[in-house]
Amino acid sequence: MFNLPGRKIVVSLFVLLFAFSAQAQIKGTYNYLDFANKPYYFGITLAYNTSQYKVVQGKQFILSDSIKSVESPRGPGFNLGIIGNLKVGRHFDFRLSPTLSFSDRKLEYIMTENSGQTVTKRIDAVFVEAPFHIRYKSEPFNDIRLFVIAGVKYSFDVASNSRTRQAATLVKVAPSDFAIEYGFGVQVFFPYFIFSPEFKVSQGISNILISDQDLIFSNVLDKLMSRTFTISFHFEG
Repeated sequence: MFNLPGRKIVVSLFVLLFAFSAQAQIKGTYNYLDFANKPYYFGITLAYNTSQYKVVQGKQFILSDSIKSVESPRGPGFNLGIIGNLKVGRHFDFRLSPTLSFSDRKLEYIMTENSGQTVTKRIDAVFVEAPFHIRYKSEPFNDIRLFVIAGVKYSFDVASNSRTRQAATLVKVAPSDFAIEYGFGVQVFFPYFIFSPEFKVSQGISNILISDQDLIFSNVLDKLMSRTFTISFHFEG
């Protein structure tokens, strides 16, 4: 489920967090103390994302004499959302972040005919997302805390109806998706709010390809799974 580099990053982050916690001291964390006794708080999030598909080729791809390869380059997007954060003890949080996410994904078909012509299918989507995360935070030091997060996310593409009609001659993608997410970030405590930049990886666990054997660009595929990298900026208080 996790690739090897992803596991190494998460393990390294946990080691860094524990090392940071071992050396951290409450002294000098004046703004942090204003938020320390709050059992919950809310906020907003602004984010930039890049997304693509993990393409798994089907049996028909080997038999096809017109399609040389299928790739999915990364496309840009952005997120707008709200945050609800519930503290569980000193180091853990439960976080729910309803989000509106705009993404631009592509499928590029390299054809064997016409001197390697490329046929591009651009799939613009507007997702309503419901991520649920568990966050582990280090001890504060000079109004700063490091953290790692992990959780799950459900997404629904509210633009899927019009997009599916446009994709009728190429490939169809399901509107619903489930993903696992993991990442890391830092909390910076200011007098009236908490600023938290966060880096997060999202890996889809469901096949969102709607198979159609009558479509040449669809029947060469076995699976499409979403992949997203997000840089978020949270403002909480």
